[in-house]
Parts: sequence; C-alpha cells; structure tokens
Amino acid sequence: MAELDIVFWYWWVFAIFMLGTEVMAPGFFFLWLSVAGFVVGLELFLIPSTSVEIQLLLFSTLSIVSIYSWRRYGKTYRSESDQPLLNKRGVQYIGRIFSVSQAIENGRGKVKIGDSIWTVEGDDCAVDTKVEVVDIDGTIFTVKAVVDAVEDK
Repeated sequence: MAELDIVFWYWWVFAIFMLGTEVMAPGFFFLWLSVAGFVVGLELFLIPSTSVEIQLLLFSTLSIVSIYSWRRYGKTYRSESDQPLLNKRGVQYIGRIFSVSQAIENGRGKVKIGDSIWTVEGDDCAVDTKVEVVDIDGTIFTVKAVVDAVEDK
C-alpha cells in the first residue's frame, strides 16, 4: 500500500479554506482550525520528514487546545455592554404600564406598544385598562391590572 505524502502547502490551503469557512459561518470556531492547519503546515515546512500520523495528532491537539482556550478566555473576559437589553426587546418592557387595546378575555388579550401589538396574559380586563408588564415568556407578556397609573408610550 502506498504511503500518503502530504506537502506543507496542503495544510496552508486547508487553513485558507477553514478561514473562508469562518468568514461564511462566523463564530470563531473555524478560525482556530485554520490556525492549527497553518501551524502544522509551518511545522511540516521546517521538518519535512514528519509522518502523517504526527501531523494529524498535532492538528487535532492544536485545534482542541485553541478552541478550549478561546472559549475559556471568552467566558473569563466577557465584555460588558452599555445596553444589555438591546436584543431583548420584550424584557425592556417589564415594569412599564400600558393600556389594553384588545380586552383580556379568558386570560389572553393584546396591548399596543408604539407600532407593535403584543399578546398579554393575565386577569380579565376591559379595553383601556392600565396594566403593568410583570414578566415575559417568549413574546407573551404577563400583566397585572393597576389603578391610577401613568401610561408609558
């Protein structure tokens, strides 16, 4: 059986392919595979007699270590956002007061917030009753009726 002969630039082509994959599917996963491929190619360039088994072992080890290190670094040094609720639109409304736009009957109704209409759950209420958002489950607000409150717009 013929032995597989891998040239150093095969690894560099693989690294470029992994880098291209990272561009198409971002998430810093394929980036580390690309780095590992480049390092194995560099090692093979410097020591051409390295066996295929050692190359694969080195690639596997570098990939696992670099991905693990990046994830650990990401958890340790998580960046703080000045707007932590930016992508949690519903959570931004907890504690605010709105008027019921469609009566809450059998525990379900609707409120209009800006140009959006949200489904609400809570005690039955008539239209224009003031309700406070107390919780959110997906896109459904849990509300409770309030008296003498100023409505948020």
